Amino acid sequence: MNAFQDLLQTPVEFLKGVGPAKAELLRKELGIGVYEDLLQYFPFRHIDRSKYYKINELQESFALVQLKGVLTAFELVGAGPKQRLVAQFTDGQGQMELIWFQSIRWIQSGLKVGEPYVVFGKPTLFKNTYSIVHPEIELVKDLQQGKGIVSLQPVYYSTEKLKQRGLDTRSIARCTWQALEASMPHLVENLPQGLRQHFQLVDRKTAFKQIHYPESLEQLEQARRRLKFEELFFLQFGMIYNKRARKAAQRGHVFSQVGQYFNGFYQNHLPFELTDAQKRVVKEIREDMRTGQQMNRLLQGDVGSGKTVVALLTMLLAADNGFQACLMAPTEILATQHYQSIKMLLGELPVEVALLTGSTRIKERRVLHEKLRSGALHFLIGTHALIEPEVQFHNLGLTIIDEQHRFGVAQRAKLWAKNAIMPHVMVMTATPIPRTLAMTLYGDLDVSVIDQLPMGRKPIKTMHATDAQRLKVFEFMRQEIAKGRQVYVVYPLIEESEKLDLKDLTDGYESMSRAFPLPNYRVSIVHGKMKPEDKQFEMNRFITGNTHIMVATTVIEVGVNVPNASIMVIENAERFGLSQLHQLRGRVGRGAEQSYCILMSSNKLSVDAKLRLKTMCETNDGFKIAEVDLELRGPGDMAGTQQSGMVDFKIADLTTDADILRQSRQAVEAIFSHDPELQLSDSRQLVQAYKQYHRQHKNWSAIS
Repeated sequence: MNAFQDLLQTPVEFLKGVGPAKAELLRKELGIGVYEDLLQYFPFRHIDRSKYYKINELQESFALVQLKGVLTAFELVGAGPKQRLVAQFTDGQGQMELIWFQSIRWIQSGLKVGEPYVVFGKPTLFKNTYSIVHPEIELVKDLQQGKGIVSLQPVYYSTEKLKQRGLDTRSIARCTWQALEASMPHLVENLPQGLRQHFQLVDRKTAFKQIHYPESLEQLEQARRRLKFEELFFLQFGMIYNKRARKAAQRGHVFSQVGQYFNGFYQNHLPFELTDAQKRVVKEIREDMRTGQQMNRLLQGDVGSGKTVVALLTMLLAADNGFQACLMAPTEILATQHYQSIKMLLGELPVEVALLTGSTRIKERRVLHEKLRSGALHFLIGTHALIEPEVQFHNLGLTIIDEQHRFGVAQRAKLWAKNAIMPHVMVMTATPIPRTLAMTLYGDLDVSVIDQLPMGRKPIKTMHATDAQRLKVFEFMRQEIAKGRQVYVVYPLIEESEKLDLKDLTDGYESMSRAFPLPNYRVSIVHGKMKPEDKQFEMNRFITGNTHIMVATTVIEVGVNVPNASIMVIENAERFGLSQLHQLRGRVGRGAEQSYCILMSSNKLSVDAKLRLKTMCETNDGFKIAEVDLELRGPGDMAGTQQSGMVDFKIADLTTDADILRQSRQAVEAIFSHDPELQLSDSRQLVQAYKQYHRQHKNWSAIS
């Protein structure tokens, strides 16, 4: 550790005015323990202190004002808890009061009558006289000596506990200033000069000074851009650096053959022409798996884009090369759906496929385990039951994980460890991820995107309806059922909730049964609290067309494929996120007929809810929907639906910094393209800078 790093790790208790007790509180409340933490605790805004007002110019509508004048007198007013300190302040053209209710003895001891002061705060009008409660006040001579406030004053988040101990935003600013003054002479640049010049970035020393204490808004923007670029650059650099290191260290199975299984299926059993996007993705996968390095690929595609067929073709490549493959899904419904789809697609091909879930009987398991160990079983599809210790493969060459965000890292690792050489890994998601989020969440994976829907699919028509239009919705459902179609009705809850005024599932099932009575109509019900066998029974009734309407919770969000279903009614649609609404809509539109999604809601909608429903009605494009979702929810919330361990950025923001993210990615890719082995001087320095940066940002370890 160099001298600068030693300095950066100096505990903040050694700063003037802090001490051990306040330092411990800073650590607990804000995670600030050393100088480095202070340097990277950036202000959330700056107040423009360059303008001075006159007292006779003040208006009640002004949020904050700055004045220059002198104190003519001050006194303590009242007694006990209600005692206050009142000072008379004049600028020569008007007079006002400055009032303090807290720390009044300490403030009183520092006040000087007749001395010029700068006063800052929120003006309040009472009986035709302005006053400022708890103003910030500085002697003019202190400002002139550089001890006080700069023209753009930083504002830092504090907490009530910190404020009670005298650590408000101004105190934090003073601590930051001290840490900056001590660190500035030793601050080391970590980006090459050529790169900084190309992207017009200020140097690191300037950036840290100007992010806290800029002299102009232009300087502040330059500092923010530099530090955002640095943060995103080292994140991308680390992902690519570690991905290359992993590929070099981890050899993979060589899938060099394209044989009877793949060709037999492609030529004789594929029931439709692949889209150009599917063909492109299959080619990318084939190229990846014959390199001798382990494939680690993300396959993302919109609902209904045909990921299952791509997964099957990849599994057939494994079989052609003498390897087994497995596909793990998060729910029994989805695993069963994959199993049935793949069995149907394979037809009479001599490929043995088995399903393993929590419901698989012990007798069936014994047979399955034996076939798996002997190699007689080609493909195993199932839930997390696949990672159980007794599940042993003869020669596992490919692992496919669907909706991988629903599995923990430890769970996935157990699956990969079932072979001496790690199998090729492909993770699939039906939730389109905005490019900015994909580059940060999945930057260490190779990404394939299926961005086309199969030919003949008609776009789903989406409509928004309120409770007042319910009878019209029912009539429309009857018209579609008369044409031989089926309907989903999805509710957000299983039972009535006292806290939320929502349509619960059981009440919905009863009202639906009354509106669509026997013998002309049959209604199914499915929810997560049902026994697996009961759930599967009801699902099968709907799949085979024995029921017209399925009333369900979001248990049908993924994995249900009924081409005959043409209407999706979503109750209390305003309570669902965009991603979930899009997933639910994707349950229809799987046949050649026109399909519809009806979003039912109350009349009272928040601004965000209106935007979500409007977005759903305007587009079927999952990637556009994901972009709106990112703007509404932010990366932290979205990450919860993608992968735990989301990056906790210090200053970058994925919702607003897409351009900087792209530039940083371009810079990293150019470096690895120009110097793949990172042997040049600048590259070696970057590796060292990354390792140092990585140590300072330990929360990146889950990603890179």
